[in-house]
Amino acid sequence: MSGLDDVIAAETHLSEVDGRNGRLTICGHDLDALAGQLSYEGMLALLLSGLLARSEAEIRLALGEARVRAFAEISHLDAGLLGLSLVEALRALMARLPDGEDATTALTLIAAPAVFVPALIRAEAGNRPIAPDPANGHAADMLAMVQARPPVPAAIAALDTYLVTVSDHGLNASTFAARVVASTRAGYASAVLAALGALKGPLHGGAPGPVLDMLDAIAAPANAAPWLAAALARGDRLMGFGHRIYRVRDPRADALKSALARLDMAGGTEASRLALAESVEHQALALLHAAKPGRALETNVEFYTALLLEALGFPRDAFTGIFAAGRVGGWLAHAHEQIETGRLIRPQSRYIGPRAA
Repeated sequence: MSGLDDVIAAETHLSEVDGRNGRLTICGHDLDALAGQLSYEGMLALLLSGLLARSEAEIRLALGEARVRAFAEISHLDAGLLGLSLVEALRALMARLPDGEDATTALTLIAAPAVFVPALIRAEAGNRPIAPDPANGHAADMLAMVQARPPVPAAIAALDTYLVTVSDHGLNASTFAARVVASTRAGYASAVLAALGALKGPLHGGAPGPVLDMLDAIAAPANAAPWLAAALARGDRLMGFGHRIYRVRDPRADALKSALARLDMAGGTEASRLALAESVEHQALALLHAAKPGRALETNVEFYTALLLEALGFPRDAFTGIFAAGRVGGWLAHAHEQIETGRLIRPQSRYIGPRAA
């Protein structure tokens, strides 16, 4: 029972994680039919059909207006917030948004990370935040607010693929936190804040950055095998490999690898970096299979998340915030679904402490 493994805590129409067969189904569609094919607004139209009840085009317009509303909170940026880690500053800004259980509140909460994370990236670098352009698509505006220039189509497509890929993934820790809080009728903002708090933990949303630290340490393809072998001999975890649920390759890794390849073809990546990553992946899988033949240790979403977000120009300390910008749609979809059940989540515990005499 520890960790609630295999305990069914909710029924959902939103997503199914089939760890044995390496499939992720979202709203009746396999991930490979969504990632690279659908914009983030289109994904929101699927996930939040019961709450937003709008077309992809209508959501694009409404989300653009919501980004403008969220940007008003940037005036509250101060030295105290900028002294926090980026995800802690994001959490503080999100806490200033009003609560509620309506579509306008949901849209503002979806828009907020896409506005706050670029503003924090720029502020930490000593640059002025850039206001959103409501005429842009969501992914395009996120990139423009970081780069201070119109993004190229290949970069927009790559970020859209990432946001779609991470939008929902069953009853993971942050999503479960969102459902628990939503079940109390505390409101969408409270549910999202609870989810963001869970995502901050390194066992959930904080792992992609160390993948790049590993690649930096290896430095060249020829160093991959000896470096990885030494890490395994020390008992270190190889970042970007293995997953709590998937017994085979994480399908999100393939979706993001494909997005990275398309970005590379458009000249949006460093060829040497991609070659290094592919060598590390090949060597790591071979070493893991030899050293731990009884365990399922395949490439997971973290490996290609790190490479894709790096190629798009996001700093490593922003990776968890960008993850939140994609997953917030799923959090709100689950919060809405939980509220619709009308049930408070209240599990039982088994007491194993000492008994009174």
